[in-house]
Amino acid sequence: MQNAAPFTILVDDFPPARRSLRIAVVTETYPPEVNGVAMTIARAVEGLRARNHELQLVRPRQDKADVADNGERFVEVLLRGLPIPRYPQLKMGMPSKKALVSLWTRRRPDVVHLATEGPLGWSALQAARHLRLPVVSDFRTNFHAYSKHYGIGWLRNPIMGYLRKFHNHTACTMVPTQALARDLAAAGFRQLEVVARGVDTRHFDPARRSEGLRKSWGAGPRTRVVLCVGRLAPEKNLGTLLAAFEAMREAERDLRLVLVGDGPSRGVLQARCPEAHFAGVRSGDDLAAHYASADLFVFPSMTETFGNVIPEAMASGLPALAYDCAAAAQLIRHGESGWLARVDDSAGFVRLAARAVADFDDARAIGQRAREVALRLDWERVIGQIEARYLWAIDGAEPARGMAPLAVAG
Repeated sequence: MQNAAPFTILVDDFPPARRSLRIAVVTETYPPEVNGVAMTIARAVEGLRARNHELQLVRPRQDKADVADNGERFVEVLLRGLPIPRYPQLKMGMPSKKALVSLWTRRRPDVVHLATEGPLGWSALQAARHLRLPVVSDFRTNFHAYSKHYGIGWLRNPIMGYLRKFHNHTACTMVPTQALARDLAAAGFRQLEVVARGVDTRHFDPARRSEGLRKSWGAGPRTRVVLCVGRLAPEKNLGTLLAAFEAMREAERDLRLVLVGDGPSRGVLQARCPEAHFAGVRSGDDLAAHYASADLFVFPSMTETFGNVIPEAMASGLPALAYDCAAAAQLIRHGESGWLARVDDSAGFVRLAARAVADFDDARAIGQRAREVALRLDWERVIGQIEARYLWAIDGAEPARGMAPLAVAG
């Protein structure tokens, strides 16, 4: 396994920003939309506000009832959006360069942070370049990898070309793992900076376990509940989840499968596995209770740039099974704080699932160690990393290369 070496999480030890900044954050997704990108952007915005920065959030209007949330040192700018194909509940921003040039001419930000690469993000990039504003970006979604799951694999290279052009026009592109940075660098991306992701361990906590919720799933005191959280979509490799569940049931008959999330594959999955409980989209304390009330977390996706559900499950005290990539590769030490299957080895993934449920005492101990790992993922440190990139972009300095390793017990 790849994680045979001593386990470390790579971080920066950056001091807080030395001055209050005026920051424009541009994103095409934001709460109450429920997805990993929206949630992590919101957490970054909240953290930056807490450090006394002035935030301007530019995003598409989500529906007719959507009203801008304006407060002290915070203003939202809502622009037109269109539904995204297959995800009508989400909006894609419209080209808005002229409006953004006008907006930022009247009140010039110190730095523009592009969180997504859609039409709104591209317009913001062009407006910022026109006004000579410093720009940083995030690489958060593997759109190029998703293309093969939607029958448009032939678009992979053009999509990658667009993403490379987009990000290479920014002062730096923040990515969540070193592995992703290596992959993108090999594809011609420049100015890549690893900025880790945090998890709220006070919110995602084993103490939120609910016997009442478990009963609603048909789970008794001895029932093992297998949980998967995420979009129900082709790119999430959920066929492997169902195969793993069948193998687990051969080892333990008193087993329930709970899927949290929604998406275009829900109907197909319900037809293939009618005994599973489909909980739909959950958020807030309700989502935290779903994590804590399960016993095993199984995540078969191989297309994540990070995968926030992995640290959320670990913080909730769940032993997690995942492929050896993205957040799982960074956070899990195989056999100690979770299990890792080799990428593209679906048979190995299924075998590990059956083994995990067969030895439940060991799985419970692994969940406790997973919680210990999650307790070291500090959001405050992450916000400091983001601030440092802003200052480098504003000052026109090259980011300091090299990361200080922070050892984390597996």
